[in-house]
Amino acid sequence: MKTLAGIFLLVFCVVTAAFVRAEVTQEDIEKSFYPYKNWTPTAEGYAPGDVINQGNVDQYKSILDAALYRFVKDGWVEIKTAKTTDFPLSDDYVQATRENAGKVSIKPNGTLEGYIAGRAFPKEPDANDPEVGQKLVWNYQYGFNSGDSETIYPFWWTFRDIKTGKVERVLKFDWHFMNYSHRVTFDPKPAYKKNPGNVFRGIYSIVKEPFDLANTQLLIHRYEDDTKRDDAWLYLGFQRRVRRLAAGQITDAFLGTDLMVEDFEGYNGRVSDYNWEYGGTRNLLLPFYYHNDMPLANVPQKDKDGYKFIDVHGKGGCFPNVTYQLRKTYTLIGKPKDPNHPIGKRVINLDAQTMTMASLVTYDRKGDMWKWFPIGKAHSDHHLAGNKGKGVALDDFAVLIDMQANHCTTLQFKSLITDKDNQPNLFSVQNLRKRAR
Repeated sequence: MKTLAGIFLLVFCVVTAAFVRAEVTQEDIEKSFYPYKNWTPTAEGYAPGDVINQGNVDQYKSILDAALYRFVKDGWVEIKTAKTTDFPLSDDYVQATRENAGKVSIKPNGTLEGYIAGRAFPKEPDANDPEVGQKLVWNYQYGFNSGDSETIYPFWWTFRDIKTGKVERVLKFDWHFMNYSHRVTFDPKPAYKKNPGNVFRGIYSIVKEPFDLANTQLLIHRYEDDTKRDDAWLYLGFQRRVRRLAAGQITDAFLGTDLMVEDFEGYNGRVSDYNWEYGGTRNLLLPFYYHNDMPLANVPQKDKDGYKFIDVHGKGGCFPNVTYQLRKTYTLIGKPKDPNHPIGKRVINLDAQTMTMASLVTYDRKGDMWKWFPIGKAHSDHHLAGNKGKGVALDDFAVLIDMQANHCTTLQFKSLITDKDNQPNLFSVQNLRKRAR
């Protein structure tokens, strides 16, 4: 009887401890979503408006990611800075967090238990928590990077030689993202009822130009069950057939660019494919800005909204001509479990307020710095009229610089948070065949 009582006591203690760990207060949520309400990040020797260049970069080394520091040190680019501004997420997403906070836990297989919508783990990261890395990556995975549904069109991928600045090729896409579940803005909420495959997220793209790649299409299904491998299909216009991508092909160069499929949005893979570590909290200069206040390129021309892309500057035209602001940042380090993976580790800098990836530095298997992937974030109230009030830190510009190949692919685009046209039938294999006719 004593033994049985002891077992019950042990179980009670474990359950109670888990409950205490999971408890989330409204103060935790306020701090998570509104960190700049009563606080502004600072750094010694830094003032908003400073221009960081080759001559003074060492003064700012602590607030630059490792790759950006190297580029400025080598004279490839100068960094313009501006004051820190608030990037509040949708009230719907915050409210979903309030309603569901504290109900979420991580199961032994690394997947989530009890997650419905919102930020899964809004408490401040605790370096002593053995699950802290996994919690951060789940916040990123179920973040509000594209809202519930997003269309990016036009979307230009430009191949550039860093040494000469020569533009080698431009691919022009139409791109779509849609969440099947954990939705907070667009109906149906929180999920589509008819979802026999139990898909969490769909990604669909089609190449519009150039002629030799026109009508090439990519479809990706990420499943609710993170232990289930993604399905991906590619329709190649010149072959006129749909083929399923093998698992290993997500780490191949996509259509000759510097990006792998796994690189999309910073990390487009399963949580379970990597081991995740928390690298600490720090104030870091990140490309957050108001799009309409930036110097804009004279493309695309004749856009119906008068929209213009963010312009490029610096060596090879490989850098966004935007301002950077000092922001509270969580460093997340991911190391692939597959020993044959081409990447040794990803160092992801997550913006603490939005939980979006604003910069990524990847290292090869030897430990050498390999690629830099910043994603410029635009405030949705200072962008297209259709984005006003959507509460999304919009993807607005990106570049993947391959330091070892002296090459880059710049991504300039027009993002719109909308559910128009983004319905389950768009994200189907049948649609690939239909569009191919």
